[in-house]
Amino acid sequence: MTKGYPPIHIFGGTSDARLICQLLDEAGERYSLSVATDAGKQLAGDIGGEILVGRMDAAEMADFLINRQVRWVVDASHPYADLLSDNVAAACGQSKVALTRYQRPSEIAALNHPLLYKVDSAAAACAVAQDLGPRVLLTTGSKQLAEYQQRLTGKTLLARVLPTAAVLSQCEALGLGVDNIIALRGPFSAQFNHALYEFCQPDVVITKESGAQGGYQEKVAPCLALNIPCIVVRRPAAVVLGSFGQQVTSLDEFTQHLMHWQQSDPLARTTRTIK
Repeated sequence: MTKGYPPIHIFGGTSDARLICQLLDEAGERYSLSVATDAGKQLAGDIGGEILVGRMDAAEMADFLINRQVRWVVDASHPYADLLSDNVAAACGQSKVALTRYQRPSEIAALNHPLLYKVDSAAAACAVAQDLGPRVLLTTGSKQLAEYQQRLTGKTLLARVLPTAAVLSQCEALGLGVDNIIALRGPFSAQFNHALYEFCQPDVVITKESGAQGGYQEKVAPCLALNIPCIVVRRPAAVVLGSFGQQVTSLDEFTQHLMHWQQSDPLARTTRTIK
C-alpha cells in the first residue's frame, strides 16, 4: 500500500456511508471515514478505510482536508444532518476540494392518507400531535428528544432510540424511564413495526422522511393499517453545493462518479491500493 493519507474522505455514520465504503473497497481505493460517535463506528462495520470518531466544525474540517491533502470528499451523512452538510460544503469550498453529496432518495410522496400528516419541523409536528391523544411514539432518534419533551408537556412520550450507553443516559437525564424507552436499532420490517405499535398502543407516531434505507414505508404503512395517525417531518432543504460539488441519489450514480474520478485524477492510479 502506498504511504501518506488517503485521497478520499467520507463524512457520515450511516448505512449509506457503509455501502459507499464497500464500493471503494471493491475498487481498491484508499479512503478515510469520519463518524460523530462510537455508534457510527460500529455501524461502519468491517470496512477497509481508516475510521475517525469525533465532530468537527467547518474550520476544523477545512484544516483537516488541507493537512491531509484530501482530493475528494463524499458527504454521506443523514438527510437530517443539515448542519454537518453545511459545514462539509463550506470546508470543501474553503479548501478547494471536490465534493459529492450522496442524498438517499425520498419516499414521502409514496404514501398519502387522511391520517398521514406531513410537516416541515419538529415544532409543527408537536402542534399537530397536541390534538391527537396522550401517548406519542417518537421514531425520530435522540437528537431532538429534549425539544419534543418541551413542546409536548403533559403527553406520555415513548422514544425508540439506538441502544447505546450515551443515548440511554440522555433519555434518563430527560426523565424518561424504562416504560418510555424502546432501545433498538432499525430499520425494521413492516411486520415488526405493526407488532410494536400494537404493543405500545400509541395515539400518534412521529417519524422522519428517512427513505428506503431508513424503512420509511415500513414505519408509516402499519400506522395507517392500525388507524394510528402518523406525522412525518420532512427533510431540511438541500445544501447548496456550489461549483465544486455534485449530488447523487443512487449507488449506481455514485459508481459513475467514482469511475470518472479514477480516470481524471492524476494521482488516483498511484494512490490506489495494490492488491
